[in-house]
Amino acid sequence: QLLVAGLGLTLGGCTPQLKAAVYPAESSRIKPRRLQQNDLVSLISPGSYIDDEGLEKAVKNLEAFGFRVKLGKYIREQYGYVAGSDQQRLEDLHRAFSDDEVKAVWCVRGGYGCSRLLPYIDYALIRSRPKVLIGYSDITALLNAIYLKTGLVGFHGPVGASELTDYNRLHIEAVLMEGKSPWAIQRPATYGEKTDAAYGYNKMRSGEAEGVLLGGNLSLLAAMAGTGYLPDLGGHLVFIEEVGEKPYRVDRMLTQLRQSADLTTANGIALGVFSGCEAGENDRSLSLSQTLEDRLGSVKCPIAYGFPFGHITDQCTLPVGIKARMNVAEGSIELLEAAVI
Repeated sequence: QLLVAGLGLTLGGCTPQLKAAVYPAESSRIKPRRLQQNDLVSLISPGSYIDDEGLEKAVKNLEAFGFRVKLGKYIREQYGYVAGSDQQRLEDLHRAFSDDEVKAVWCVRGGYGCSRLLPYIDYALIRSRPKVLIGYSDITALLNAIYLKTGLVGFHGPVGASELTDYNRLHIEAVLMEGKSPWAIQRPATYGEKTDAAYGYNKMRSGEAEGVLLGGNLSLLAAMAGTGYLPDLGGHLVFIEEVGEKPYRVDRMLTQLRQSADLTTANGIALGVFSGCEAGENDRSLSLSQTLEDRLGSVKCPIAYGFPFGHITDQCTLPVGIKARMNVAEGSIELLEAAVI
């Protein structure tokens, strides 16, 4: 049994193992079953605590799709800044995958805590009972580690407590329920009405790029680099988003990915909306756009900023592990195959 430092908990039978980061061969990739109305969906909180208002909102959102909702046993627990102990959050994750009646595991929110679970996840269990796993932000850790260790396609998309906009619903239904292919992701028309520069579109390096989608939140990707839980980014179509980080911190994390995760050999880089990432008015700093150009300008692949994913209201659903094409001129990402069966 392994003692979890700082929590006084034991995770029996779970021994952390670190392996060199690779990515699954296409033959080992697993697509989950598509969702349909009346499916049972498990809501869990593998990261931070969710309050009652947020949980109620998440339940209503999923019921709006016609899903039945089952709450994780420990979803209302709290241990400081995480939603219960590591053991409790891990148990909810394992219970959701082991329950044959549950057809999807929907993370209620992000926050912090998922990376703490990675060494103790029963990846063999998940491989033997594949199902839809969806979330973003901190859930980046689960999506990438589970894809690497099992080949299961996961979904970077709205958490349970996100706003259920028409745009979000359109993409969830198309990707998770209908399995549309090809499926084109375009920037919402509402972006043209926004005055916040974070929602602008920047064609950093023109061209088209194809590859298997990998990515998520920049902070999590950088934190996972070198751990054995992040797939190699080289040869992939990499998508990255961030929130609330000053340009020098964005610089640091992109530098980490350049030096340790093969970002410089990506087929293409799609940047989402980096909300709240500009320098302060009196800061001695590069702007966000200058920072992105400085760190990515030398990467010899198509790159664009401003795709509809991140900590924003209208966000698309991106399948981790699915072939896609990015067209910089058109500002589009096209899924080239269905993500579900």
